[in-house]
Amino acid sequence: MAASVETVILDAEAADALSSVHHPKHLVALSFVEGLAQRRQRRPSIKVLVPVAVRVEAGWDRSSPAAAIVNRVSGARDVSLTGAAADRAAELRMALDVSVVDATVAEAAESAAQPVVIVTSDVRDMTALAAHVKGDVRVVAI
Repeated sequence: MAASVETVILDAEAADALSSVHHPKHLVALSFVEGLAQRRQRRPSIKVLVPVAVRVEAGWDRSSPAAAIVNRVSGARDVSLTGAAADRAAELRMALDVSVVDATVAEAAESAAQPVVIVTSDVRDMTALAAHVKGDVRVVAI
């Protein structure tokens, strides 16, 4: 991950992997987020975001006792889906024929402080979305 990154956005697979110790990519996602936490100690301006649609798809209920560790370790803030954000996500979904959740990730990336890194296992769709949105948006595979 480049040193100049300002925002990291988790997609559904990354959120799912983080929130479930039984997920096959749990250790990879956890390692990434722990490394990010160390960087944030040096550069607190780095934000970790998770669109609410991502949390819903991943089943990440912040109020659940089982989510306490992932809430603390990730430091992720929710990105709400406002009317304007929903319109842009719908536009992206239709333009690139991606899932609703992927479109909300791309919209969040476009709206966030740049440069942005999207953490995903869906590199193909996220790379297409990153190329389509405004700003400096990169994709990191888990």
